[in-house]
Amino acid sequence: MPSRSPASPGPATELRSSLHGRGRRLTPQRQKVLSLFERIGEGSHLSAEEVHLRLVRAEERVSLATVCRTLRLLSSMELLRELELPEGGRRFELASDAHRDHHHLVCVGCGRTEEFESSVVLDEGRRAAGSHGFRLIECVLNVRALCPRCAAVEPA
Repeated sequence: MPSRSPASPGPATELRSSLHGRGRRLTPQRQKVLSLFERIGEGSHLSAEEVHLRLVRAEERVSLATVCRTLRLLSSMELLRELELPEGGRRFELASDAHRDHHHLVCVGCGRTEEFESSVVLDEGRRAAGSHGFRLIECVLNVRALCPRCAAVEPA
């Protein structure tokens, strides 16, 4: 996780300011969800159920419905990024401008998600956007595959 300079506010400060500006408050549940992602750092992709399970194991009292609402809110505020999987699942990760254009290798068997970077994919995204008159905002590729463990149990 990139270190922040002392003058740079952290996600919790950004969340508090943004919520206050919208007439909302930083509830303990919202803080618990954001703190979990700050603890695990960049590159970790959790489903709502996994977030809820980790909080329950840490003896935090929060419902799955609250976790789901909080994840949507934090994503809409761009403090978390949502990865929507073709199978209908959603995973969330801590947002970072320093790590914006990365890609995901997603196991269709178990949901394991690994990140990778590729300048070739980013260059092709820029080229495709430019050739159609678009301005590239971000370039994200999701590659669906089977991880070694799932591939070992599924026939080829």
